[in-house]
Amino acid sequence: MTLPTTKHHGFVTTTRGLNRQSPPMKLFEKAKKYGIWNPSEFDFTQDRQDWLTFNADEKDVVLRLTSQFAAGEEAVTLDLLPLMLAIAQEGRTEEEMFLTTFLFEEAKHTDFFQRFMTEVLGVDSSADLPHYHTPNYSAIFYDALPEALNRLMHDQSPEAQIVASVTYNMIVEGVLAETGYQGYFTMLQKNGYMPSTVAGVQKIKQDESRHIAYGIFLISRLVAANPHLWDVAEDTMNTLLPSALGIVEENFSHYDPVPFGMDLDEFLNFAMMQFQKRMARIEQARGASLDEIYKVTHSAIDSDDA
Repeated sequence: MTLPTTKHHGFVTTTRGLNRQSPPMKLFEKAKKYGIWNPSEFDFTQDRQDWLTFNADEKDVVLRLTSQFAAGEEAVTLDLLPLMLAIAQEGRTEEEMFLTTFLFEEAKHTDFFQRFMTEVLGVDSSADLPHYHTPNYSAIFYDALPEALNRLMHDQSPEAQIVASVTYNMIVEGVLAETGYQGYFTMLQKNGYMPSTVAGVQKIKQDESRHIAYGIFLISRLVAANPHLWDVAEDTMNTLLPSALGIVEENFSHYDPVPFGMDLDEFLNFAMMQFQKRMARIEQARGASLDEIYKVTHSAIDSDDA
């Protein structure tokens, strides 16, 4: 890709000023308040002791979920830059300012899960972690995610941005990550295990909730301006949903009974609920004005503690 050489002809800060009431700037304020935490400061002493009490299947399911999270966080860290570049080149300063927190936070999440695997689970370089990356997992994280994000390097159209944001914010974060958090809370928090891991996952969940809020705003803004692109958002969601649900099913299929009392139907229903919730929010953007998009987004941001 050849980067554009267009010169700047002015700056927001010295002309109209930053719109601090815009949804991205409100999310930026939340990121500055809630997003400053350090993965290196968690004390995993109790978590390691808990790990050593787990049986073989309990250890395997924790390692399975964690290896998928670690690789997934690394994947979005690697693949995110084209979206930031596309928004920056449109001169959307407030949105780009918030997007700068994405890359920092995704890198922190990668750091957290790597530290957890090394210091709690005792994973070393001899571990065969990629075997946990099932066909459906690979379809999303090895193929769909980089393809959708890297498309923006040569195609920054509204359609390409919608495909990228749906893949990243709606499916990877809004369905898979949130279902994965539910897995950690069910395995660990409900059973009183690994307090620092639970605390770290809660921090990560807060970060991701801001990312999802921005993704819904971005897609809604694009659909409001281009109502025909609702079909693109819907098609992308429906295309990726079977693989997303397939990851959940594949993860449960290896255990009988499933450790920690987890139930496949409960998690499939949770994943579908997340999917339907995202779809409903985006569908509201068809025919809506930008002011209406701002109002709905502000309401969602104000009701969220992340």
